[in-house]
Amino acid sequence: MIKKLTLFLIIALSEFIISGCTNLQLTSKKPYSNDQWHGDEFSGFSQYKSVIGEKYMISTSEKLASMAGAEILENGGNAIDASIASQLVLNVIEPHSSGIGGGLFLLYHDKKSGKNVYFNGRENAPINSFPEMFLDIQGNPQKFFEVVGTGLAVGTPGALHALFNAHQQYGKMPWKKLFVKAINIAREGYPISPKMFANLKSIKHLSESDGMRIYFDNDGQPKKIGTIIKNYQLAKTLETIANKGIKPFYEGQIAQDIEFAVKNSKKMAGYLTKEDLKKYRSNSGKLICAKYRQTYKICSMPLPSSGGITILQTLGILENFDLSQYKPNSPEAIHLILESLKLSYSDRNKYLGDIPTVPIKQMLDKQYLKMRAQTININQANNNVRPGDFEGDFETSKKSITSSKIYYPTPEKPSTTHLSVVDQYGNAVSLTSSIEYPFGSTLIVDGFFLNNQMTDFSFLPSVDGKAVANRVEPLKQPLSSMSPTFVFDNKNRLIEVVGSPNGPRIIQHVIKALIATLDWKLDIQEAISLPNFIALNGIVELEKNTDLIYLKKPLQKIGHKVKITHITSAIQAIKIENSKLYGGADPRRQGSAIGK
Repeated sequence: MIKKLTLFLIIALSEFIISGCTNLQLTSKKPYSNDQWHGDEFSGFSQYKSVIGEKYMISTSEKLASMAGAEILENGGNAIDASIASQLVLNVIEPHSSGIGGGLFLLYHDKKSGKNVYFNGRENAPINSFPEMFLDIQGNPQKFFEVVGTGLAVGTPGALHALFNAHQQYGKMPWKKLFVKAINIAREGYPISPKMFANLKSIKHLSESDGMRIYFDNDGQPKKIGTIIKNYQLAKTLETIANKGIKPFYEGQIAQDIEFAVKNSKKMAGYLTKEDLKKYRSNSGKLICAKYRQTYKICSMPLPSSGGITILQTLGILENFDLSQYKPNSPEAIHLILESLKLSYSDRNKYLGDIPTVPIKQMLDKQYLKMRAQTININQANNNVRPGDFEGDFETSKKSITSSKIYYPTPEKPSTTHLSVVDQYGNAVSLTSSIEYPFGSTLIVDGFFLNNQMTDFSFLPSVDGKAVANRVEPLKQPLSSMSPTFVFDNKNRLIEVVGSPNGPRIIQHVIKALIATLDWKLDIQEAISLPNFIALNGIVELEKNTDLIYLKKPLQKIGHKVKITHITSAIQAIKIENSKLYGGADPRRQGSAIGK
């Protein structure tokens, strides 16, 4: 009876969100329907408006996850509690994007103390891993798709440890209560979304993986959009963790099951063992911050995220130009942003990795960034960008690469997820989590997928005899693009919470949203819905089916190499202004913001 009542509340609340109301209500009697999804498979749009609240706000990539967090907030929980509840629901309904088999970065703003901290739940390389592990017998790097669906791709999962660590320090509600919605949804069922269906359909041989029967028909075809999926194994796993904490996952039966799956991978066995799980520890520390235009302080995740440093570098270059004089989507503005991104990404690709010798101070020096800005020609694209040259031994090579994706570009799928929360106490969370590629390694254990984050390391350990910064090493964390971010005003008041999924493009989605709100003064939803543009691997991408397609010729005329394509961001953000909370959600991935 209690389970049915819980499901009824979920159904009722789904109708409230879809109706566009801004206040939480639990009285609707309309049934939940499976056709209430927004957007197409990869880059569809719906007309979203900012949700306005005064008490709290939460924005996630899925309605059920936003509802779970909103219910926690409504019952007195704080931002940490709500983010955990929402993330657990995302594990259930977005198993292809994130989960306890993966990793995360969580930023927390504590209103009372003014403290800002990160929790790093990034995966570690197994103890037995080594720099040459991705080379074939001829000494050549293997291809991404040869490795991704194997045990070799699995790093030690850290998401659950980081969530537990954050809750132990700042949580308000009992740990067990945060699992209720996720367990009920896993047991009672949820509909396959267009996003999940597209991923099920596009990844070869996925139906052959053990444990995938719940997602496929007997003929090996993915179940249709709207089909109700029940994951009893995951419900049981979450129930165990809710009742007993994280010890069963890191030291008990679940740890043994993870080791067995990795060692017995049909294609290639991996190196992860239960000893790796037992020794895993998430960590916390200070955010990396820098001023923007002497008015704002931007704070984000430090290494092993490349996001924080690259965002701050890009904005530090751009503040040498007056972007406010240009309209959003104007060729002049887009050109300047693209050129700044090329410069910051060249430094990122050379210098960044989970190593102690990264020249962070030099990379963020205002004079250095001004000098980099002076290399930008406002009338001509630079297609031969060189990284900056810093004195000292930074353990890198000019030809170094940061991940297999850069060496072997792979199609970006709508994986990884982000959520933003501001609670009634003024606390906030910006959380990005991932299992990396859709469905991670495709190895499923006790109802959840194991990550393939080891493929975020460089497959080449060295170039011309020099070590690559992002090479594999035991217990090292691979470089990430996940970029949860906070913005503060000149009085140190929190004014924005933002983040997005989408691999190395994450950084650029966050930058777009920041420029749109801070320079162009768009509201949060307008900033999110603004068409996407990307500079990556020497190519400029402009979002298909948007006004940006008209910039192809003007940008080509000044030397950019341009292609029109789907760009699947999922920016979830909150703006705080005049004591009101403005929630925005990305229409490209069924995003949902709820406020009161």
